[in-house]
Amino acid sequence: MNNENVIIKLTFEFALKIISYCEILDGLKKWKLSAQLFKAGTSIGANSNEAQNAESPADFIHKFKIAAKEANETEFWLRLCQSSKSLPDSEELLSDLLPIQKIINQIITTTKNKGK
Repeated sequence: MNNENVIIKLTFEFALKIISYCEILDGLKKWKLSAQLFKAGTSIGANSNEAQNAESPADFIHKFKIAAKEANETEFWLRLCQSSKSLPDSEELLSDLLPIQKIINQIITTTKNKGK
């Protein structure tokens, strides 16, 4: 893992927290919700990491756009968990996700502007 790259570091750490949270959901037999959250929450880092070896600036942007979509989906699932009285608190994960979303959006914007 490249510790110099902030987004890679943040998304990797976030994915580890998502795994732990999903293990709690699995223990509560919330398997479908856990599977959706696991897929979206870990995909943010996977796509950010994949972007590091993009074939072109357009490919780089595309990978980060996928990461942004996955982050938005993750936010949805976490907000759903937060609003449910029967599920564990997800506020820390939501707080961790916000700077990731901002950085990803900034990466996309900056990269697009470089091409102009």
